[in-house]
Amino acid sequence: MNIGQVLKAKGRTVATARPDATLLDIITKLTQKRIGAIVIVGDNGDVAGIISERDVVRKLGERGADVLSEPVSKTMTTNVITCQEHTTLDELMEVMTQGRFRHVPVIEDGALVGIVSIGDIVKHHIAEVEMEVTAMRGYFVTG
Repeated sequence: MNIGQVLKAKGRTVATARPDATLLDIITKLTQKRIGAIVIVGDNGDVAGIISERDVVRKLGERGADVLSEPVSKTMTTNVITCQEHTTLDELMEVMTQGRFRHVPVIEDGALVGIVSIGDIVKHHIAEVEMEVTAMRGYFVTG
C-alpha cells in the first residue's frame, strides 16, 4: 500500500496558514479543526514550513505566553520532510520513526496534495496486515 491509497481513503484536505499568522491564530485553527499540525505555505503555495501541537507547547515552555503574538515563521519547522503518493507505508513509517515526527505533507509535481499522520499510516498498515492474514487463512483452509 502507498500514500496515494491512504489519501484516496482519507481525503486530500490540508489545513494551511501563512508565515505571518500568529501562533495564537495557529492554536485556534488546530483546536477548531481538531488536528495536530498545519502546513505553512508561501506566496506561491510552496511549503514554507510546518507547525505541530508539540512545536507550540515547546515554544510556550521555553518563552512563555509572549510567543502567542509572534508570527508562526519564528516557531515553525522550515526543513520539512515530505513524501510522494508512490511512497510506501513502510518507507514513511521508517522516516517518521527515525525523525520523531507525526505529520508529513504529500507533494506531487511541486504541489501540496495532502498530508498524512502517523495515525493514518498505522490505521492503513493494520488494515493491510489484516487483509494478508485473511488471505493466508483462506489459503490454508482451502489448501
